[in-house]
Amino acid sequence: MAGTGDARRADAGATVWLTGLPSAGKTTIARALAGRLREQGRRVEVLDGDEIRASLSAGLGFGRADRHTNVQRIGFVAELLASHGVLALVPVIAPYADSREAVRRRHREHGTAYVEVHVATPVDVCSARDVKGLYAKRAAGEISGLTGVDDPYEAPAAPDLRIDSQGRTVAECAAAVHALLTERGLL
Repeated sequence: MAGTGDARRADAGATVWLTGLPSAGKTTIARALAGRLREQGRRVEVLDGDEIRASLSAGLGFGRADRHTNVQRIGFVAELLASHGVLALVPVIAPYADSREAVRRRHREHGTAYVEVHVATPVDVCSARDVKGLYAKRAAGEISGLTGVDDPYEAPAAPDLRIDSQGRTVAECAAAVHALLTERGLL
């Protein structure tokens, strides 16, 4: 398992969970890393939180229970893929520590490698990026419950890797994750 110091086969799967605030850069980093890994001949899937919510988790709201259910569904799919030799890159906000821990525990119970990456971009930088216009909608009073603004985001206390994407290129951020996977024997 990841983090235990054991050697893994280079074709083994793993889940790389990228958590952080909206517009932190999770998906951008995951897509850049996926491209690099595919060039190396690895089987990779990006389980983007927005895409999953529109399909597998359609109908769920944004209350704590529904957010937990969404994260558990994504975690199930990620573990299934990873257990079959796929590198599952999962850029999902996953705001609650207990939800992320349940996903980690599922991986541990199934002997599947799991790596947590905290894309620790400050909320003011995320707000300035505002990729999906969520911060602007929140400021205009059009939405509420925005993670990190008026809904909690519980930052990981001890992620496997913490990346502050502010002031770093996408390539540098993806390279940092790639280096961790290499160090863990997952590449």
